[in-house]
Amino acid sequence: MGRQESILDNPIEYLKGVGPQRGDLLKKELNLYTFRDLLELFPYRYIDKSVICPIRDITPHTDFIQVAGVLSDVELLGERRGRRLTATLKDDTGALELVWFQGISWVQKSLQEGRRYIVYGRTGIFNGVFQMAHPEMELLTPENAAGQDYLEPVYPSTEKLKSRGLGGRALGKFTQALLGQLQPADLPECLPDPLMTRFRLMPRYLACRAIHFPRSEEEGKQALRRLKFEELFLSQVRICRLKSRRHLQSRGWIFEKVGPCFNAFYEHHLPFTLTGAQKRVLKEIRQDTLGGRQMNRLLQGDVGSGKTLVALLCMLLAVDNGFQACLMAPTEILAQQHLESIGALLRELPIRIALLTGAVKGKERKTILAQVKSGELHMLIGTHALLEEGVVFHNLGLAIVDEQHRFGVAQRARLWKKNTVPPHILVMTATPIPRTLAMTLYGDLDVSIMDELPPGRQPIATVHRSEHQRPSVMDFIKDEIREGRQAYIVYPLIHESEKLDYENLMTGYENVKAYFPEPRYLISMVHGRQTSEVRETNMQRFVRGECQIMVATTVIEVGVNVPNATVMVIESAERFGLSQLHQLRGRVGRGGDKSYCVLMTGNKLSRESRQRIQVMVQSGNGFVIAEKDMELRGPGDIEGTRQSGLLDFKLADIVRDRVMLEAAREAAEALLQTDPELQLPENEGLLRFLLSRGHQTAWSRIS
Repeated sequence: MGRQESILDNPIEYLKGVGPQRGDLLKKELNLYTFRDLLELFPYRYIDKSVICPIRDITPHTDFIQVAGVLSDVELLGERRGRRLTATLKDDTGALELVWFQGISWVQKSLQEGRRYIVYGRTGIFNGVFQMAHPEMELLTPENAAGQDYLEPVYPSTEKLKSRGLGGRALGKFTQALLGQLQPADLPECLPDPLMTRFRLMPRYLACRAIHFPRSEEEGKQALRRLKFEELFLSQVRICRLKSRRHLQSRGWIFEKVGPCFNAFYEHHLPFTLTGAQKRVLKEIRQDTLGGRQMNRLLQGDVGSGKTLVALLCMLLAVDNGFQACLMAPTEILAQQHLESIGALLRELPIRIALLTGAVKGKERKTILAQVKSGELHMLIGTHALLEEGVVFHNLGLAIVDEQHRFGVAQRARLWKKNTVPPHILVMTATPIPRTLAMTLYGDLDVSIMDELPPGRQPIATVHRSEHQRPSVMDFIKDEIREGRQAYIVYPLIHESEKLDYENLMTGYENVKAYFPEPRYLISMVHGRQTSEVRETNMQRFVRGECQIMVATTVIEVGVNVPNATVMVIESAERFGLSQLHQLRGRVGRGGDKSYCVLMTGNKLSRESRQRIQVMVQSGNGFVIAEKDMELRGPGDIEGTRQSGLLDFKLADIVRDRVMLEAAREAAEALLQTDPELQLPENEGLLRFLLSRGHQTAWSRIS
């Protein structure tokens, strides 16, 4: 079924009334290249011009109104910047003053005194007289005397377009001309009949007309509902097809047994009993590795939910079945920490494990690479150094990627080539992704969620303090240090104001030193301008407990594990996003002691900042916070989504239309279960539509 040319593919300049010059403007200003682009430029509100009111109906509370009458008394008043054009409109019930401050000479030429006009606009009162500024006007004719029989659409425009006479009304005229040329065959139905009936959806051709020129508010709502559902449903069909194809076509290694390494560790060396969530995830992974298909699983676990332990158990499963496993982390510090924590847990077991980062050089590197190739090494932990050509595995069966958003899709795909059959992939993230976003962004991965904290972990107490409470915050840190604990003090570092932020960091560092004089207190500082050696040394001093306070920028956001640190002070907390605040807070509370997070802000806060701080104080649940973050910032700003192009919805909004998204997901899954290749006659329109739009969907295989 090839792609057929449609009238909607015509260049925009071919539309009656547009032409080459206007066409160029529409391309530059609104990205309108074809008839289809114009059809998909949707109005953001409507104006009701179905009634013509008498002028006496205008009251101080009137907003927009449409009236008709005879135009008189056109005159130019004022000098230079105070120049204005005024006129009077009279009907049998009263008079209304009209006024223009811009485009005066053009308006003056076009007005005809003594003629009858229909006038629409927003009213106000000036010097006790009702007035309408810059009204929309047209001569009264028998055709328009009864008012419009549809709601008039208002389209997004730009100042440049408006100055060339291409404002919202002109766009409406172009759209009207386009709809006049379209037949039902140009907008064929793409949703199967059973779905249309089940959700009571308006047919596609009618919806595309009614969203531009609805005859009533209700008709406009129904058209919007239909087109939103279509967007969400089609995106879910594409994602679910990717996923089912991967399930059907990809081959994967089979881990058939749970062997001695896994059992010995599980029975004798587990640091604590697994939570229900950890057991559930292990079971899902076990199922994935038994089926003969390549596993592609995203593991979302809130900060401190015990993802590393699950990763280790999976690696043991691979080793028991004669495979090697690798774990890739975004930074050397994180990779080092994984090595230390996993190495400590495996001390009693006959498993060989090594670290490979850019810092491992010379003879040591050669030895490690030789052992990886011969199969002597069972587990390799490292940074993206693992992806290099020279790293050749004997038999890689499982690759785990930590904090996936730090690695590009292409980088992860290189792991697939490390064996003749691609290894199983487990992608872990401590950045909770709202469910709706995960369905859209990672819909082709199988998702596991860990939402329980291991036993012995206490929730972190979070408080908000402003500048004048600083002395008491510093005294509190002193009390904690007296108890033998450590503290972080974090400063924001935002790209736009980097220079200023570094100055603030240095000033902050001096202030902290004044509160905590050496040698009684030792302070370490970590920021991005230091060389990686200096940063590493300062970080390790804190990890080993050689200093009590770490002053840092957000470089410590991911992964640093210091169980003895119990206080996290976040300076200028109003400048951080919610997810980032939650990530930072997760650096404390990693031991058994009660931990605290103090959000320091200036005394004046915007409404949105206050909301964010409130959410942090009230909730410790990363998933609740991620949902709220998406509500406040919109899905486009969540990490990685801007580049992905997956959220290019013109009408749907995955936050506001969450219920509809879930219904669309469920409908897409059900449809593909009965007809995975869309071969049934009822799905023919859907298949044809997906093929016709195939060139627009750059669906990168995520993971």
